[in-house]
Amino acid sequence: MTSVADTLSARTASRTRPQRLRRNGRAAYLRFRRNLPRLLRSDDISLVLLAALIGVGAGLLVTAMVGVSKALHAAFFATRHGEVSGAVFVDPLRAVGMPVLGGLVMGAIGLLLARRGRGTVVDPVEANALHGGRLSLKDSLILVVQTMVSNGFGASVGMEAGYTQGGAAFASGLGRLLRVRRADLRMLVGCGTAGAIAAAFDAPLTGAFYAFELIIVTYTVGSLAPVVVASICAVGVTRLFLTPVTLQFGFSGPLSGSDYVLVMIMGILCAGLGIVLMRGVALAESLFRRSRIPLALRPAVGGLLVGLMALVTPAVLSSGHSALHVGFDAYYPAGFLVLVIVLKSLASAISIGSGFRGGLFFASLFIGAMFGKLVAVIWITGFGLQTPSVVIAVIGMSAMATAVVGGPLTMSFLALETTGSLPLTVAVLAASVLSSMTVRRTFGYSFATWRFHLRGETIRSAADIGWMRELSVGRMMRRDVRTVPATLTLEQFRRDFPLGANQRAVLVDELGRYAGIVLVADAYGADAHGADVAVEAIAELARNRKDVLLPHMNIREAASLFATSQTEELVVVDGRESLRVLGLLTEQFALRRYNAELDRQSRDLTGI
Repeated sequence: MTSVADTLSARTASRTRPQRLRRNGRAAYLRFRRNLPRLLRSDDISLVLLAALIGVGAGLLVTAMVGVSKALHAAFFATRHGEVSGAVFVDPLRAVGMPVLGGLVMGAIGLLLARRGRGTVVDPVEANALHGGRLSLKDSLILVVQTMVSNGFGASVGMEAGYTQGGAAFASGLGRLLRVRRADLRMLVGCGTAGAIAAAFDAPLTGAFYAFELIIVTYTVGSLAPVVVASICAVGVTRLFLTPVTLQFGFSGPLSGSDYVLVMIMGILCAGLGIVLMRGVALAESLFRRSRIPLALRPAVGGLLVGLMALVTPAVLSSGHSALHVGFDAYYPAGFLVLVIVLKSLASAISIGSGFRGGLFFASLFIGAMFGKLVAVIWITGFGLQTPSVVIAVIGMSAMATAVVGGPLTMSFLALETTGSLPLTVAVLAASVLSSMTVRRTFGYSFATWRFHLRGETIRSAADIGWMRELSVGRMMRRDVRTVPATLTLEQFRRDFPLGANQRAVLVDELGRYAGIVLVADAYGADAHGADVAVEAIAELARNRKDVLLPHMNIREAASLFATSQTEELVVVDGRESLRVLGLLTEQFALRRYNAELDRQSRDLTGI
C-alpha cells in the first residue's frame, strides 16, 4: 500500500521534472548563443549557411514586394499583366488621379513620421561606410512600405531601394542578433543586398557584383562564397513564385571597329545624361523646398505633374520595368524617343524631389535603353550602321545605369545574364568602364553618394570609414590633466612643479577656462636665454592658447589640427565658448592608436 510520503514525493517529482527540463533547455540555449559567435568566426561554413538564410529572406521579400506592386497596379490602373508602365493605354482619370492620391498618402505618412521624430533612414551604403553594417529594422520597414506606396500609385520611382533596404536590414538584424564581428556584419549586409538585386533581375552574378562593387567595396576570397550563395538562394526562391522575364534576342557575331567607336561614344554620352539626371533630382528637391507648398502636399503636387505627363505616355509611370521590355521589341521614331527620354527623366526627378521614395536604378535602365535606340536610329540614318539597334540599346542601358548607380562589372553581368551574348557583354563592359571613368572625373559621385554630399556627408563609397569616426578625441584623450591658475608667478610654478616631476601643465583663468599649456622645461629655462625682459607670470610662457580639440572630433580632424598648430600636444575642451578642460591628447599617442586600429581593420578585411 502506497504511503502518503511516497505519494507526495511522486507529485513533487512530476512537478519538478518539466521545470528541470525547461531549465536545462534554457541553459543549453544560452550556451549555444554564447558559443555561436565563436563558431561563426572560426567556421566559414557557418557564415555560408547564414548567408543562404539571408538570401532566402531577401528572395521572399522581393517576391512579396513584386506581388504587392502588381496587385496595386491592377487595382489602381486596371492593368491585366505586369507593371503599368508597359500598358498601351491607361484611363486618363486614373493616370492623373492615382499619383495624386499616392502623394496624399505619402504626405500623411510623412506627417506621422515627423510627429514621432523619425529622421533620415540609413541605407546600406551609409551603414557599411559609417556604422559597421548596423541598420534599423523598423526604419527600413517604413522605407519599404513607402517605396511600395510610391511605386504602387504610379510615381516614377523604382523599387530597388526598398529591395536592398529590406534585404540589408534583415541581414544586419540577424548578424547583430548573433553578435558577429564588424567585418562579417558588413559582409552580411552585402549578402542581403546581393540577394535582393539578384532576385529582382533573376541574375545571381549581377546581385553578387552589386554587393562587391557598391556595398562591400572590396572583394576577398572569404566573402565570395557567402555573397554568391545568398544571390543563388534568393533567385531560387523567386523562381518558385515568379516567372522570370529576360531579354531574348539573337546576337553572336563580333563587333566591328566602327561599332566600338559607337560604343565609346555611348559611354561618354550616357555619362553626361546620367549627370544631368542626378542634378535634375537635386534641382527638383531644391525647387520644392523653396516653394511655399506645405511639406505634406508636395508629393501630391509631384504626383499631379507625373500624372499629366502620363497622359502623353504611360511609360513615365512607376519604375519603367515593363516599358523597358516592351521598348526593346518595338520600333519608335526618333521624335518619340526624345519625348520619352525627356518625360521619364522629368518624371523621375519630380517624383523623388517632391517626396516619393524609391530609386533611379530601373529608371536609368529604361532611359539608357531608349537613348541607345535613339543613337542607333541616328547612326543608321547617317552612317549606315549594320548592328541591330537593340544591341546599342543594351549598351546604352548598361552605360546609363553605370553612370547613375555605379558598378561597371555589375551592369556587364546584367547584360550577360539577361541576353546571354558574350560579344555584347564585352562591348557593354567597355562602355560601362568609360561611363564610370567619365562620371568620376567630371562629377565624382554616384546617385547614392551625391545625395550624401547634398546632406553634408563626405562619403564617396561604402568603404568602412566609420571606425575612423568612432575613434574620437574623447575616447583617446588622457583625463588625468593637472590644471593651475594662470595668475601664478614663475617662482610659484617652479615650486609646485619640480623639474622632472611633470612634462606640462594646463593653465586656466579665474573663470576656469582654458588659457594655454606651459611646458615645465620652458619654466626652468625662462631666465637662461639672456632675455631683455624677465619672465614674472607663468602665463607669459603659455602655448597654444587658441588651438584646442573637441571630444567629438575624429582622428583625422585631430591629426589635421596637430599639423596646422605645429605642436605635439593639445588640450581637449567641452566647447569653444565655455573652454572647460576635459583632458589632453598628444600627437604621438593619437597616431599610435590610429595605426593600431588600421592594422586591426586590415586583418579583419584580409582574414590574416
